[in-house]
Amino acid sequence: METMKDSGVRWIGEIPATWNTKRIKYMATLKGRIGWQGLTSEEYQDEGAYLITGVDFDNGGIDWENCVHVPMKRWEEAKEIQIENGDLLITKDGTIGKVAIVSNMPGETSLNSGVLRIIPIEGYSRRFLYWVIKSDEFWTWFNYRNAGNSTIVHLYQGDFAEFLYAFPDFDEQESIADYLDAHCGQLDSIIGDLEKQIETLKAYKKSIIVEAVTKGLDHDVPMQDSGISWIGQIPQGWEISKIKYLVDPNHPYPVGDGDHGMIKADDYLTEGIPYIRVLNLTWGNGLNLENIVYISEAMNAMIKNSTLKPNDILIAKTGATIGKTAIVPESLPVSNTTSHVGKITLPNNHDAKYFYYVVTSSIVQKQIDDLSAMQSTRPELGIEGLRNLIVVVPPLDAQQKISKYLDHRCSEIDEIVAVKEKQLVSMQQHKTSLIYEYVTGKKRVKEAR
Repeated sequence: METMKDSGVRWIGEIPATWNTKRIKYMATLKGRIGWQGLTSEEYQDEGAYLITGVDFDNGGIDWENCVHVPMKRWEEAKEIQIENGDLLITKDGTIGKVAIVSNMPGETSLNSGVLRIIPIEGYSRRFLYWVIKSDEFWTWFNYRNAGNSTIVHLYQGDFAEFLYAFPDFDEQESIADYLDAHCGQLDSIIGDLEKQIETLKAYKKSIIVEAVTKGLDHDVPMQDSGISWIGQIPQGWEISKIKYLVDPNHPYPVGDGDHGMIKADDYLTEGIPYIRVLNLTWGNGLNLENIVYISEAMNAMIKNSTLKPNDILIAKTGATIGKTAIVPESLPVSNTTSHVGKITLPNNHDAKYFYYVVTSSIVQKQIDDLSAMQSTRPELGIEGLRNLIVVVPPLDAQQKISKYLDHRCSEIDEIVAVKEKQLVSMQQHKTSLIYEYVTGKKRVKEAR
């Protein structure tokens, strides 16, 4: 095995004695659009020169079907970014650090200001550099460069020019690229299969829930029209109702939300009364207590109108997370919540867990989506929106049987999903480790062969 030496760069560590390190500005020419050279989105058109933007990067290549076009004069005036097949590109804005190698270019092509063209000089492999940029060697440098600045949304060309990376001779660079192309391709196939399996299982879980809460468990019972197009037929003896007609009449606030601004982040404690925030709600997986915070009993008493009790149904009612759900477990005899979380308290003649499943299903989520789509500003599900949500109401004994059945079936599916997700993380970590080890010489291609 070849002797190792200190690279002098802490996030690279030791490299083979025959490898070197150098800043990218000495090994490649970096070219981008200067400003936009007056180019605006108003000039986008259906024909002309192709224009690559950050959203066109697709799995290491370019999605040509997605590209917009600009007048040919725009391609002609920016000669340094007249793209060629084989060019290495990196995104500077939006999702920073996406990389692609251009292939199958269908015509003259240019870049917008959010994409940088990297042209390695002779002796430096762009395919090797592609894998370097995808590795932790690049990302550790990027995070170190921007340490303390949580608002970085741009990879500055001047900063990128100073990126320092390790490399062997050209032949070994190409061999490493060949090896990573093949092995990461295999890992990507496994990762893709796992992602599809997880997606299929989650879709199956949703279908089981909506089937149970609209059709019941006995498929031999006579059916009747619900009168609601997105619900369809329901068993005879079942009803359609709005939440406001089902809630506890003896509760002063059976449909409400949490504290409106009295509690600040500075009031959070590590013990006390659990204070449920939107991030504790999930897309159909109950209450996530990992990031739970607490408030004092005195503070809880000041906002008693929003105090929660076990079996209260919770729904996120604002922003991008609108529709996330939870049900308050028995393990939280007293808790509280924020104004961004709506809550529904049902009386004992209804099974709260059944209605939790209804709320997580497409029956209610469709209504939430429709209400959100009607608002031009920030989506919000107000108290009146909560009160008017339409649900399917079986007799109590059917509610209890369905919730028990769904607890069991959903738990089974969740266990399988958890195993698949663990495998997915393992594969992703293996890929990350593999890339880093080979582009920094910790492992050698000739050894692997």
